[in-house]
Amino acid sequence: MSVSENSIEIPVETCSPGLSRRSFFEHATLASTATALGLFGLAGTVRAFADQPNPGHDHIKGATGTSGDVDILSAAAIAEALAVATYTGIVRDSGWFTRIPDDDQGYFHAAREEEMSHYLLASSATGKDSPFTTFYYPKGMFSNAQVSLNTLVSLEDAFIAAYLVGVRYFSTADLRVTAARIMGIESDHRTLARAVSGDVATQDGGPIKRITGLQGVPEKVDPPNNNGYERTLCLTNISQAVTALLPFVDKAHAHAAGFDIDRPRTFEPFNPHLATPLGDFFSFTGC
Repeated sequence: MSVSENSIEIPVETCSPGLSRRSFFEHATLASTATALGLFGLAGTVRAFADQPNPGHDHIKGATGTSGDVDILSAAAIAEALAVATYTGIVRDSGWFTRIPDDDQGYFHAAREEEMSHYLLASSATGKDSPFTTFYYPKGMFSNAQVSLNTLVSLEDAFIAAYLVGVRYFSTADLRVTAARIMGIESDHRTLARAVSGDVATQDGGPIKRITGLQGVPEKVDPPNNNGYERTLCLTNISQAVTALLPFVDKAHAHAAGFDIDRPRTFEPFNPHLATPLGDFFSFTGC
């Protein structure tokens, strides 16, 4: 994933059979020095954490749940905690954010509430909180609008693809529908992050005309909704989505990726308030 100001527009292979860990890192340029030990160590931590006893809270690990369901939901909790920390950092600490129009700011505030709602759902489904609450970001993440938006869109790309893994592999229809419902909101967030780019103030490097997402290609922000179909990134296993998050959750991988390891952000849970009850969760059936 390229998150620097000066991204080089080099076409990447967007879909390859199996999408190996090596090719994923080469194309995403996110943590090319990650080791197999780091990847499988993190995946093992997620599984072990989810498998701990939690009497009275085994909503998914019951008769209809599978270990694969728990893996996906556990990864979702990590991703949503990261998303909340990211939006919180932007709205609280980014000077450029204060200089975009009020309605654009509203997008970010609403997204923060939605990501927190998603986190509470994923963590309550397994009865476990995210095992990772400290997150690392690229240098300039909260001071440089281009870096902020590149990173945000890259994360949303990863979240969309991860929830599509859920759509494909969850063991029940209710879980698959829930994954699709959340994925749709993540897609909104990607589009809105691209939409505000043109409103970034001149003093903050705006208007920003290209955003580089997870595939490493600087893409024009006009139109903001530039997908005819959501991008799967050819992910076939939730561990690949976990791989994409390694530099954000692990200090060693953050250092290898050139991230800022001196100023990590902490996930701070809160009680979310969605914009309208019509868009609430309701239940796993959606009704």
